[in-house]
Amino acid sequence: MSAKRYVVIIERGPESFGAYSPDVPGCAVVGESEQEVRQLTAEALVFHLEGLRERGETVPEPNSSVDYVDVAA
Repeated sequence: MSAKRYVVIIERGPESFGAYSPDVPGCAVVGESEQEVRQLTAEALVFHLEGLRERGETVPEPNSSVDYVDVAA
């Protein structure tokens, strides 16, 4: 099994952080800090992908990319 690198979107809410990967539908986490949500995301992705494999489902390929655009605000 080879390592895959997935884009993860981390969002700050009023009282917590949330994260998900656009390439892995149904896998999302919430935590109290950005550091916690990063750790939980890594664990959740491993668990989610293992579940897909066990059920004989296709593990999604990482297809998303991320970039930044500077604009006058």
